Amino acid sequence: MKKFDLSKATFIIPIRIESDDRLRNVITSVCFLLSNFDTTIIVKEVDKESRFSRDALPQISEFLDGDIKNLIHKFVKSDSPSFHRQKILNDMIMEAKTEVVINYDCDIILPIASYIQAYEKIINGTSDVVYPYGNGDFQIQVFADDQIVTDFLVNNFDFSALKRKTKSYDAKYGFVQFFNREVYIEGGLENENFVAYAPEDVERFYRYTTLGYKVSRINDVVYHLEHARTPNSWFNNPHMKSNQEEWEKIQKMDKDILKEYITNQDYYKARTNG
Repeated sequence: MKKFDLSKATFIIPIRIESDDRLRNVITSVCFLLSNFDTTIIVKEVDKESRFSRDALPQISEFLDGDIKNLIHKFVKSDSPSFHRQKILNDMIMEAKTEVVINYDCDIILPIASYIQAYEKIINGTSDVVYPYGNGDFQIQVFADDQIVTDFLVNNFDFSALKRKTKSYDAKYGFVQFFNREVYIEGGLENENFVAYAPEDVERFYRYTTLGYKVSRINDVVYHLEHARTPNSWFNNPHMKSNQEEWEKIQKMDKDILKEYITNQDYYKARTNG
């Protein structure tokens, strides 16, 4: 199978596998990416034990005939019930060495052309940040089962399999973003004041547009493989109040104040030696 050249990109995928459907989604998305693209993937798992090593990696390796040299899995043991996604992403941004860094939700898949177009926008300098899906009715919620996923994988990633059980829904700021890595760092990385489920997706968009970076979109769909919800992925997140207060504070900041605020955060200075 021909692979498309995304060799100057690193997909960064933070995970905590809290349900069987999320396990299936991780396997599906990683197999899809490594089958179709010459690229690097960093999967960072923070949990009590590594379900990825035990349950996902053997299936991924089998599907790819053992060719998983471009897949880097990092595991950090943690007993915390909260999944600090922003901190984990920042770890991987700093670990990545490529020009393009892709903040990637393990539950999503894009049309092949969207990956290529978003990547090229960063490489040729026409964009600093790319949202490879439209703003509006561009999300296809996929209510997958084992058979649907199997058919998708074994039939050369035939998207018609994913379309069997779907619902159109709103898409705005989450899912996946392609970044120029230097811009990602310069613009403040991920805001670690958000913990677990939060308004971090809209804050990220607000911040990089307010700071004047070239942010663009590709008006195509994003397939979201649905999954069970826990406090780390829904509004019952115990950190929701402080997360919302952070977002309300940031919305009042103009470019100069926002730049000073975000680059004076302790986590930012620690990572950039600022």
